[in-house]
Amino acid sequence: MLGLDEAELAAYRMLVTGPSGTAMEVSGALGVSVGKATRVIASLEAKGLVARSGTAIDHVVASPPDIALGALIVEHQEGIRQAELEMRALRERYLAASSSRAEQVVDVVRGREAVRQRFNQLQRGARREVLEFVKGDVVAVSVDENVEEEQAISRGVVYRFLLERQTLERPGLMAALSETIQPGVELRVTRELPIRLIVVDREIAMIPLAGATDDQSGGALLLRAGGLLDLAVSLFEVKWRDATRLDAVVDGAVEGSELSARERQILLMLNAGLTDRTVATRLGLSARTVQRYVAEMMERAEIDTRLQLGVQATRRGWI
Repeated sequence: MLGLDEAELAAYRMLVTGPSGTAMEVSGALGVSVGKATRVIASLEAKGLVARSGTAIDHVVASPPDIALGALIVEHQEGIRQAELEMRALRERYLAASSSRAEQVVDVVRGREAVRQRFNQLQRGARREVLEFVKGDVVAVSVDENVEEEQAISRGVVYRFLLERQTLERPGLMAALSETIQPGVELRVTRELPIRLIVVDREIAMIPLAGATDDQSGGALLLRAGGLLDLAVSLFEVKWRDATRLDAVVDGAVEGSELSARERQILLMLNAGLTDRTVATRLGLSARTVQRYVAEMMERAEIDTRLQLGVQATRRGWI
């Protein structure tokens, strides 16, 4: 991040721990030639990270990290500030060049690769929150390909995923969701979603250009401001409010529950709308075993129907 290559960083770390060092000593510590070590020291000296020793000219000493690295950090912060100013100026030019207000708030992205690029860019630029509708089939970026999501989560961006129930039928998805569950990630499932959607920081959204029944791989709409963006956010919140939590379905965690981990996982999956057969497949059980688990839970709750089991599970805090 500060413009140091691996050799320079290794040499600086070495010199920080000792009173001084020579090119020969740096060469031995790094396992490089003396000529390479000399060039590395010269580069560090130019960046203000090391200085020549006053007592031995062939020795160098490390500059204090808080001073030397602090100066580099300030330089990079200034560069970022200048880049942000340039981005705003270019954005104003972009909007000024639009022929109408509609073109300022809606951009058309055409082509599968362009959609993939915008999808990744949106996550790369996220600062606080990403809201996402996840439908059954993959159009732009698969779970395995979505590296931007992991990087955004690692820098503190909150993700809220709302999955269509059909998505849970996708092979390997439950295992992938198990890895996804972590602080800052929320998962819920609903029976059906009207459209694909991603909203970043409530400032920009992307939806398919085509309708739900058409091929959606050909393009997308970027909603930047105004009523359409507000509508997208409101749609997400309404669907989210009525959806079922999925994190517990995946990890089967139990906190003060009368159920075993397996029983609670089965109950949560059934509550999410999965059939006995689908639950059995996901958990590596037989459908008969799942039914036996359900029967035992019904007996424990002293009820006779599955509908009553759902009510009692809520009252007892099982889900």
